[in-house]
Amino acid sequence: MNSPPETPSAADRPAVTDADLLTAHINGDPHAFSEIVKRHRDRMWAVALRTLGDPDEAADAVQDAFVSAYRKAATFRGEAAVTTWLHRIVVNACLDRMRRKSVRPVADDELIEAAERETPLPDQTLEREVSMEVSAALKLLPADQRAALVLVDMMGYSVEDAAQVLEVPSGTVKSRCARGRAKLAPILSHLRNRSDLNRVSSAKGAELRDG
Repeated sequence: MNSPPETPSAADRPAVTDADLLTAHINGDPHAFSEIVKRHRDRMWAVALRTLGDPDEAADAVQDAFVSAYRKAATFRGEAAVTTWLHRIVVNACLDRMRRKSVRPVADDELIEAAERETPLPDQTLEREVSMEVSAALKLLPADQRAALVLVDMMGYSVEDAAQVLEVPSGTVKSRCARGRAKLAPILSHLRNRSDLNRVSSAKGAELRDG
């Protein structure tokens, strides 16, 4: 009598990718998009919070972004990672909010710090040490420079990945970062040429490029 075939354990089963989940969502799986949200909401929240400088605005931007991604899932062509596509949507949601207000956001740094404590991120203790000063300094930048610096210097994106998110050439990202850093340098010079920020970025970069 033949033994029944062994059922593969969870560890032996191939991991379900973000692209698999998005395809399942497009094909009508009612749970697939919820899994995408669980995987990426913290990172999208971090980008939105640093770009807008306001927890309530960031929460609204992330919600807008996920609604947009839910509705536009069929437009995903697989030319970039799903995580890049999602971050592109949330950055655009943030920039739209900033442009509609026609003013730079006013951040309550105590609220930002409290929000970050509730959403743990790698090396969070180090980030809190500089977050107050960096948030205040970022408020001085135009929206395009702020978004580029948040992605590259604070969230650990490579210039090429940031260019994909922002849908601009890599040279444009480099230029925006350079202009933003030049404006911030006199304000943040005591952070030893951004060494503290670079340590934060290194801790986050690998995570944000996954997916």
